[in-house]
Amino acid sequence: MKSKSFKIMAITIAIISGIIIATVVNSIIKKNTITNNLIAAKAKTQAITNKNEELKKQQINEKELKKQEELNEKNKSLEKKWKTGYDQFFRKEYNNAIQTERQVIQEDPTFYKAYAVEGIALAYSGNFEKGIEQIDLSLNLNPNYGYARFNKALANELYNHYDEAIIWYNKALEIEKFEWSYYGIASIYGRKGDVANTVKYLKLAIEINPGVRNTARNEADFDNVRQSPEFNKLINSIEN
Repeated sequence: MKSKSFKIMAITIAIISGIIIATVVNSIIKKNTITNNLIAAKAKTQAITNKNEELKKQQINEKELKKQEELNEKNKSLEKKWKTGYDQFFRKEYNNAIQTERQVIQEDPTFYKAYAVEGIALAYSGNFEKGIEQIDLSLNLNPNYGYARFNKALANELYNHYDEAIIWYNKALEIEKFEWSYYGIASIYGRKGDVANTVKYLKLAIEINPGVRNTARNEADFDNVRQSPEFNKLINSIEN
């Protein structure tokens, strides 16, 4: 009887133990399942987030690209209009050049090249003060713009401010070794009758562009040095 009771108890304990083990295993499985589901859900959410961020970046890049393309087109248009004004100035259409460059400035107040052309056109039209003011605006926007420095020198030379003109021709030469900057200095010294400096700077101009020699032969600015042997030797020497 005792043996039978022990057997029943053992079976009962075994059943209970099995139930407990099964419960623990099920709990572990359920926990792992929940964990795996959470991990999968988190990964899915992260993938969606990454995709959305990538899409957002792509949209931003497309907008920036479109904006840059529009800016490039605008700059091309302004550059073309500026060149029209530049050409008008060299055809001595000063009023047209002024109006054209003002249109450029109205569209883009930072387009420094337009101020330089407007300024020199104003100077040639008889308005020195306003011309210098516009050239200075160009230099305020871009202090290293060589053409604006050259135009400031040219405007000063035009109004007989020779010392100031030489200063600005030299400032222009800091940016570019331009033959007409050397020529401008030479012509000022020519008016002064300074043979040595006339020949010095005219020679530098001719070294860059031998064609300058032909211009100098008929330039009234050199009348005061035209009889000097040094000047005649320079402008009448055979071009290489």
